[in-house]
Amino acid sequence: MAAARAPVLDAALMTDLDRFTKVVSGDHDIRVIVFDSADPDFFVAHGDMTTAEDPSTFVELPIAPEQDQSLNPMMRLHEGIRSLPQITIAKLRGLARGGGAELLSAMDMRFASLEHAGMAQLECRLGIIPGAGGTAYLPGPVGRARTLEIILGGQLVDAATAERIGWVNRAVRDTELDHVVDTLAVRIAALPSGVARAATEAVDAAVESTSHGLRKADELLNGLLGEPAAERLAEAALAAGAQTRDGERHLEPLVDKIT
Repeated sequence: MAAARAPVLDAALMTDLDRFTKVVSGDHDIRVIVFDSADPDFFVAHGDMTTAEDPSTFVELPIAPEQDQSLNPMMRLHEGIRSLPQITIAKLRGLARGGGAELLSAMDMRFASLEHAGMAQLECRLGIIPGAGGTAYLPGPVGRARTLEIILGGQLVDAATAERIGWVNRAVRDTELDHVVDTLAVRIAALPSGVARAATEAVDAAVESTSHGLRKADELLNGLLGEPAAERLAEAALAAGAQTRDGERHLEPLVDKIT
């Protein structure tokens, strides 16, 4: 009996993800996308190793043609996901290595099961380097030195360590993972139109440089201040007790009630 095949990032899965990305990218009613896996053991095991047997077939995959064609198909796919207008959140319950870990790193946020999740970039131990964005995506959240440790060491990073170094937002008990991610997704989806995208653009601009980030944030803030939602919510907050001593002691619940 042949051994069961683990879920890898092969041509079929890449094509499905590319098709999904194209469909949702233009749907302004969708504000948050949560990526999960039906396989409790794996998010995506890694990229399809059989591509090494015929690299030309892999390079010619018609994935994300709108992205930079000098990039390989996996990079183009992940850049398509990274540039989605929606907020993307990953729910990591199992293992993700290589291209699977890079798919996670392309998303806005990652939450992991404390008991079961693990991530790794082990390409160097197989004679190559991460080829789906890992070298570009990791330095932001974890820094240069830890990026090199992850890539050159090639070891499995458990969920608690991934949280500590910044590869995932949080590692929580497996029984709490759905609640934590779904609650956050609902809160983001309930934000006034354009707010989540503006916040993300401002943060991304700041990654380039602080001065650029400040200018971009000011531009986006001024645009939002002109929207009816900003005035309505400010008035509602003040009416509910914001800027009073008692209201400021419990400001988060106060804001929850008016939104």
